[in-house]
Amino acid sequence: MNMQEAKIDIKNTIEIYLKKDEFGDYRIPLVRQRPIFLLGAPGIGKTAIVEQIAQELHLALVSYSMTHHTRQSALGLPFIKQKTYGGRPYDVSEYTMSEIIASIYETMEASGVREGILFLDEINCVSETLAPAMLQFLQYKVFGRHQVPEGWVIVTAGNPPMYNKSVREFDIVTMDRLKIMEVEADYKAFKAYAQERGVHPAILSFLELHPEFFYQVEATGKGKSYVTARGWEDVSQIITLYEESGLEAKESLVGQYLRNETIVREFCAYYDLYQKYKSDYQIRDILSGHVSEETGKKARQASFDERLSLLGMLLDQVLHDMREAVQTSDYLQALLPGLRSLKDAENILTRLEQLTQAREKLLTNAEAANNLSKEEKNKNKRIHRFLLQAQKLARVSQNQSEAFASIKAKFDDEVRDMKSLVLRTQEETGQLFAFVETAFGQENEMLILVTELTASQAGARFIALFGCEAYRRNSDVLLLSERQNRIQEKIRELEL
Repeated sequence: MNMQEAKIDIKNTIEIYLKKDEFGDYRIPLVRQRPIFLLGAPGIGKTAIVEQIAQELHLALVSYSMTHHTRQSALGLPFIKQKTYGGRPYDVSEYTMSEIIASIYETMEASGVREGILFLDEINCVSETLAPAMLQFLQYKVFGRHQVPEGWVIVTAGNPPMYNKSVREFDIVTMDRLKIMEVEADYKAFKAYAQERGVHPAILSFLELHPEFFYQVEATGKGKSYVTARGWEDVSQIITLYEESGLEAKESLVGQYLRNETIVREFCAYYDLYQKYKSDYQIRDILSGHVSEETGKKARQASFDERLSLLGMLLDQVLHDMREAVQTSDYLQALLPGLRSLKDAENILTRLEQLTQAREKLLTNAEAANNLSKEEKNKNKRIHRFLLQAQKLARVSQNQSEAFASIKAKFDDEVRDMKSLVLRTQEETGQLFAFVETAFGQENEMLILVTELTASQAGARFIALFGCEAYRRNSDVLLLSERQNRIQEKIRELEL
């Protein structure tokens, strides 16, 4: 299965494991909950999907790489404790709490979240001294003398032996205690994730043209050659920051992340061409409706590769603005209930301080639980910043009415800015559709445009929240065309 399919399966499994009966007991007892074992090549996103699941299900997350653990740290250290049996004292061996189990309790104490995911990476690379204890752990969820708390689901991951010399192959007895998911690299699954993460459009356009370059691991005369999903994401981040800093992203830089000479050379050649397209086609001019005759002619005569790159650049800008509009809307919607409570507050400043402290606690708890996505973190920080600025306005106000009016005016300004952004983005999207229709007609490029906006989480949410007439009109045309094609196929089937 690919990573997207694995994510859905793991998410469903965790929700099933955490179901309770009428008395509050887990329907499947902890000892009967098979740990999930993600088995797949390195760098394909196994850790990333576990983090996403914790964020989406609002579960705490504790992660460990088992290669760093000794028997003592995993099981606890022995000590002598005196006990009395039958009236006689005896010295008995006891163990301190496992570092792993202790981390779970510390996370629960710090975050207040009682249910979570214990993620153990490279589970099949444990040391020889620790290996015998793993069978007991996988069956009974016990490290040393201490059990994983109820409400904590165990997810593990590992690489097949061909990728890691340290792998110890599990025997059937061990494997029979795991829920095994074999996962593989898949560009389509990565693309959906990459678009939401803002992976550089040059990378996505390149991989659209060369999906075979997405993931490769092979042995060469010079050693291991590899390109992974993790590598592409890291390259995206570094070249984005290089561009912002006015630095040139050279082939030697890309080669530090992608360890395949052919792929590095091909991508860098494409990246240089992409930069040229970016210069030739003024993206902002196209999206503002100022398309010169020369630009239109150049687009019509372009090769499919060039058209795809141009469409990728245009879509990237539109989706960036859609994402910003949706996130701003989410932030304002989350801020609104607290501001409404100021109307009936005896003291607005005191109420603002309470709201600020509550937001700080929410952030602290979520960070302690390790389940805060970048988007959620940014949203809560924006709310916190607004509340601090509102406190300043309240302190310089003459009375309660003036304080509320000042805060309301500030909020209304941000709402107006958001509406302006939405309107501008709708206009950009309309100009994008107009340009594609004029330059390419109702061909593959239009189908790609509609499909990408539909598949993108930011695009789909923006259209659902704010509407987009150009999208609706063109998607209806394409759906009608698709229905007509199916009818014609059925008619042809009837022909003798």
